[in-house]
Amino acid sequence: MPAVRADVHLSDIKPWDDNTPLDDDEVYVPFLREVELAAGSGRFVIEESSSAKLRFFKKDLRHNNVQFSNAKCVVVSGNSMLPVLRDGATVGINVGKNSLGDIVDGDMYAINHNGQLRVKQVYRLPTGIRLRSFNRDEHPDEDYTFAEIQDNQIAILGHVFWWGMFAR
Repeated sequence: MPAVRADVHLSDIKPWDDNTPLDDDEVYVPFLREVELAAGSGRFVIEESSSAKLRFFKKDLRHNNVQFSNAKCVVVSGNSMLPVLRDGATVGINVGKNSLGDIVDGDMYAINHNGQLRVKQVYRLPTGIRLRSFNRDEHPDEDYTFAEIQDNQIAILGHVFWWGMFAR
């Protein structure tokens, strides 16, 4: 059993808000969100928020092979990814990894499913893709052929490289 070190010093927490300037080693990462199209058509589009953003250290993004301009955040909605991601969790996505060829089986991806923003595990299949939830009791696997991917307007927005949430 490793010895417990009594000389470990934790640095002070430095609070910040939207008015706190970025340090040289930080970058703002904007949020993507669902926005209802005009005229109440019941359809949604995914767009970047003009106000919501998080701070990330540049070194952390570099360490995870994420170009600063390719980092975006989204908020998870629903219980399909329990127990890994709670409703309201925030995930960081790398929009530079958004093609079917970029998929690493079992990794999480943000997806635009006909205007609905979803986070799922994705698997490549010989005939298409499989979207998987961690909460498979309530949310069974969804398999889509390549034709159904087009018909359902399913697009990979990016690879999930980070997540955070409150325990509630």
